[in-house]
This record gives sequence, structure tokens and C-alpha cells, in this order.
Amino acid sequence: MNTPATPAVPRRVLGKTGLSIPVIPFGTQGFGNHFGFVADEDAVALVEHAVALGVNHFDCARCYGDSLRKLGLALRAIPRQDVIITGRLCCHSGASWGGYGDGAPDFSAERVVRDVEDQLAILGIDHFDGMLIHDPPRMEPALAKDGTLAGLLSLKARDVVRNVGFGMRPHEFHRQAIATGDVDFLLCFSDYHLLRQSAADGVLAAADAAGVGVMNGWSILRGLFTGGDPAETARLGNYRNEEDIAAARERWLWCRDRGIDLLQLALQFCLREARIHGNPIGSLNAAQLEQNIRAAATPLDESTWTAYEGAFPAH
Repeated sequence: MNTPATPAVPRRVLGKTGLSIPVIPFGTQGFGNHFGFVADEDAVALVEHAVALGVNHFDCARCYGDSLRKLGLALRAIPRQDVIITGRLCCHSGASWGGYGDGAPDFSAERVVRDVEDQLAILGIDHFDGMLIHDPPRMEPALAKDGTLAGLLSLKARDVVRNVGFGMRPHEFHRQAIATGDVDFLLCFSDYHLLRQSAADGVLAAADAAGVGVMNGWSILRGLFTGGDPAETARLGNYRNEEDIAAARERWLWCRDRGIDLLQLALQFCLREARIHGNPIGSLNAAQLEQNIRAAATPLDESTWTAYEGAFPAH
């Protein structure tokens, strides 16, 4: 049930998965200690609060710090049918479970089964609503006969993973994934937000034509669009793209001069694109979560968009 101060979060159907998700799924990196320490009890309370407010889709990954274990603690007290859980099969390197490091990842179907079953054990659940193959450096081994996608499809046949897909940056990889006919949803990141919209032509058109759901990572560009001075946010988050920081700061100043909430502008900009179904955002605490919900649930009037587009024409 929503509290009086917090509006209902809008929901969209994630393509052919059929899942009705909040437009701002909860990215669990938010309490994985990457952006500040979050104690176990605070993470559990935050997850419970999110569910109560309608943000009941949690997008998790091993590479999100200590978040997988913390989410598992919270799920002990939440009925499984009340939450949507999507996960990541990390393919960054040859490090343990494909985490960040050196070497070539293990793309084998056998690794997939072991990895997913281990993650389910950590979370204390019997299935994922979706699983993304995360950041493969090459697509050929992931799409091979006995590769990563084949492993996920075998788990889908067992109802252990109910929907499968890829989460990555290169749009050519997205198009290859869609062309298999086997993927249900995708994640793109850092390419549909106030500064860049390359996903529109790169992946959204193809995904929409195939009925594939799309989640949009980095809609607030690593926190640059949360409302404070982007230069300070970038410093705290160790984000070093000076061109992005300067462009984000221009938009922050434009919003400040007009009394507009930059976070609201950033999220509403993404929500105007109907082919994007969810924009995962992490939260460190209840105040951030509620701020995100208010920004997502409160549209801006057309005059604001006319003024914004006049000041910052699309490239």
C-alpha cells in the first residue's frame, strides 16, 4: 500500500515476458556498498519498503558488491509471488563466476547451470523471473551450440529461469541476440538518457519489432542527473567523462534557473520513449527511493519539453 506522501509508481509490460514491472526497477547495486556502506538490516528494511511502495522488481548481479546476499536476507520475509527478480550471468572475465578481472570468461552451458543454481541458493528462491547474460566481450561463444544462451534455455525449459536475454553495451550484440528469436528481454546502458539516445536506432526499433522487452541502464548517468551539482556527483562516484560532466552541468543549471527537478526531467525524458519498459535505479536509503518514485510518477507539461528541446536540440 502506498503512503500518502508517495504516489503510485507507473508500470509497463516488459515485452513478451508478460511481466508488469515498475518503470524504475530497483537496481540492487544501490545497497551493494559500491556507493556507500549499507548495513544488512538497512538493506532488508529498504527492500521491504520498496515492495510496499510498488517497486517490487529487483535487478541483481554477483558483481554488485554484497547485494545478492543482502537481497536474499530480505526475501526470507517476502512472499515470492510479491516480487520480480531478474539476475545477471556475469561474463566480464575469467575471474570467479565471470566477475571483473583478467582472462576469458567461461561461456559453457555447464557453467551457466552451476552459476544460476548457486545464485538461487544465495537468494533462497526457486526461480528467476529473468536472467541476463551480462557484458559478454564476444557473442560467438555466448551463442554457440553449447554456450551461455543454450545453458539458459535449458534452465528455461526446467522453469528455473522464466525469461532470458542479454545485458550489454554494443548494439550490434543486441541485434544478434534478437535475431536468434530466443531472447525475451534486453538491457542497454548509457545510451538512452538526456545526453545520448543512440539506443533508439541501435536497438529499440529491432526490439520493438520482435516484441522484446527493454530495460535502460544508466538513465540517470551514474547519478549525474539526481539533482545535485553533477561535477560533485561525478567526483564522489569516480565518474571521469569530462564531456558528460560538462553537458550534465549545463542541464542542471538550466533546470535550477527554472525551478525544475533535474531527476524528474531525466526520468520523464526516458519515460517518453514507450519502447523502454524499465529504467533500473539503485537507492541507498528510503529517501532516495521515494525521490525516484516521485520523479517517475510526476510528468512534466509539454511547455517544459518545448523549452528543453529548444535549449538542447537532439543530435
